[in-house]
Amino acid sequence: MYDYIDGKLAFKGAAHVVIDAGGVGYHINISLNTYSQIPEGERCKLFVWLHVKEDAHTLYGFATEGERRLFMHLISISGIGPNTGRMMLSSITPAEIQAAIVQGNVAAIQRIKGIGPKSAQRVILELQDKLRKEGPDTLTVMPGLKTAKDEALSALVMLGFVRNVAEKVLDQEISKNSGVLTVEQLIKSALKSL
Repeated sequence: MYDYIDGKLAFKGAAHVVIDAGGVGYHINISLNTYSQIPEGERCKLFVWLHVKEDAHTLYGFATEGERRLFMHLISISGIGPNTGRMMLSSITPAEIQAAIVQGNVAAIQRIKGIGPKSAQRVILELQDKLRKEGPDTLTVMPGLKTAKDEALSALVMLGFVRNVAEKVLDQEISKNSGVLTVEQLIKSALKSL
């Protein structure tokens, strides 16, 4: 429902912030990782996710789109809810979580408070392939202006193709056509080769 909230930082705490946007104060739960990245000052922009339950609507905020994407992966696992996901992102950095999952490091995941051996194994089992497929730069901030190749690569990865294979095919198509292809043309010609 919401992608981000941008406004005046009315309150900043280790567990939540209040952002005044358009005269409405949004109470947004955050991880310690996000807390450390929120600059002191007037304005604040957080990527958000709205959790709707029978008795509550709760906003969770993230400093980057990559952190939110990892959070969504984590809560997709049976037994890991939003608060546990937030705890995981507060215990170690998103990059460390991703590296531990991709490398199958059960001990690193298990060190997080509230995550036992079975949960750690389930996290790795269910997310290892997804995070490998997305590639190591999935947590980096997406640039505002993307090239046609970047857009096409993103679309192919979303369709389920492995990032490095799709990137090689796109490079071949660009070199064949002297780099003058639209995003749609790139995707269509890449799909023929994949």
